[in-house]
Amino acid sequence: MNADTTGPHVVVAGGGIAGLAAAHRLALAGHRVTLLEAGPRLGGKLLAGEIAGAPVDLGAESLLARRPEAVALARAVGLGDRLQAPVTTTASVWSRGALVPMPKGHVMGVPGDAHAVDGLLSEEGVRRIGRDGELPPTAIGEDIAIGAYVADRMGHEVVDRLVEPLLGGVYAGDAYRISMRAAVPALFEAARHHPTLTAAVRAVQQAGATVPADAAGAATGLGGSVFLGIEGGVGTLPGAVADAIRAAGGTILTDAPVTALRRTGPTGWEVVSGDRVLTADAVVLATPAGPAAALLAPHAPAASAELDAVAYASMALITLAFRCSDMPALPGSGFLVPPVDGHTIKASTFSSRKWGWVADGAPDLFVLRTSVGRHGEEEQVHREDADLVAASLKDLAAATGLAARPVATTVTRWTGGLPQYPVGHLDRVARVREAVAALPGLRVAGAAYDGVGIPACIASAHRAADEIIATSKRTDPGAGHSR
Repeated sequence: MNADTTGPHVVVAGGGIAGLAAAHRLALAGHRVTLLEAGPRLGGKLLAGEIAGAPVDLGAESLLARRPEAVALARAVGLGDRLQAPVTTTASVWSRGALVPMPKGHVMGVPGDAHAVDGLLSEEGVRRIGRDGELPPTAIGEDIAIGAYVADRMGHEVVDRLVEPLLGGVYAGDAYRISMRAAVPALFEAARHHPTLTAAVRAVQQAGATVPADAAGAATGLGGSVFLGIEGGVGTLPGAVADAIRAAGGTILTDAPVTALRRTGPTGWEVVSGDRVLTADAVVLATPAGPAAALLAPHAPAASAELDAVAYASMALITLAFRCSDMPALPGSGFLVPPVDGHTIKASTFSSRKWGWVADGAPDLFVLRTSVGRHGEEEQVHREDADLVAASLKDLAAATGLAARPVATTVTRWTGGLPQYPVGHLDRVARVREAVAALPGLRVAGAAYDGVGIPACIASAHRAADEIIATSKRTDPGAGHSR
């Protein structure tokens, strides 16, 4: 335990980036921290690895630089000098058999000008966008599905070929079900105050919510980068945070699932993990919604029921290494795939083109990866590795002309990895937090609440930690030891 502090003891359940960020925040504030991770490793969907000797990310690969939380955490744990901007961010959409440059001037695929999507949409699709200005205002109420709203204003084609593949890369979900308020809040707010969707998009752009290069550069100190990677992989961030927690006196245990919570008076808790029982002044549940629901059931049944209803999507990443000499010329950093065209993969990232550290780590190899799986497509994710590799190669050949055989492949599955944000999600989160707030010394954090991106997960963790810090009372220095 953290013997050099006398602060309250906090147990954090969950060793993904949210749990690690919460534990780090609490440890730096002088709390005695024990983090319990159910599995054998830390980091959740952040995982650094290698293929044929080349370093790669096998999970999340970039940090959104518009928000400060992830970049600030990386710097706080000593990774500031390893932050890197992408070499290129130019991407394409594989639509109707051709790679078309990603249009500019859009907000999550919603264009502010119909002509911005010339070449990607059909002539009728472009004309349909233009009719947005002729329609009466749409009442969107407290929330609305972004796909349904955009299709109503601009037609299904812009949803199917732009909004859907972009959102699919973030949520692995269905744009016609995803909450606009949760997924694209700036556009949701603008749409409530402008008569047309086109006007709302332009208002968001003018307000800078699409991350102007100068704003991103000012936030990161790395030029105009909207996204950043970490040399060696974003997957190295969890280990660095864990090291910082230990350096601050915190304890981290893996293969230690939390199986029960018990109240010990008005404010205290007992945390059961296998044959361990830890006494805590406060607890942060930074697990996925399902495990959190099970732990909350005896104490906050309403919150438990809400969390139990959160659906998750699974996805698989297929990482492929080729000899550079076998590769055709590939455009930009990769491409997105509209599901309406019926292909298996939903995106491909040309890692060796996008990240300098990948290219430098294996100069004779070209590494790329594809992703497979959306909500409701569990059968795709659970296909045999060889089938997923073959399907990826087939789609890559059709999209880019790639005929080479890989020298190495690896498949990484993220089963139940991405919580879904349907219409009403933020109201559900508010109800969960209201119910949990009635339990002194207990908070929740993670991707199920305020966003699935790394900065959003860290922000959720900091919120939970800060609320505990603000309300904690100092306890007996001897409390918190296992028995």
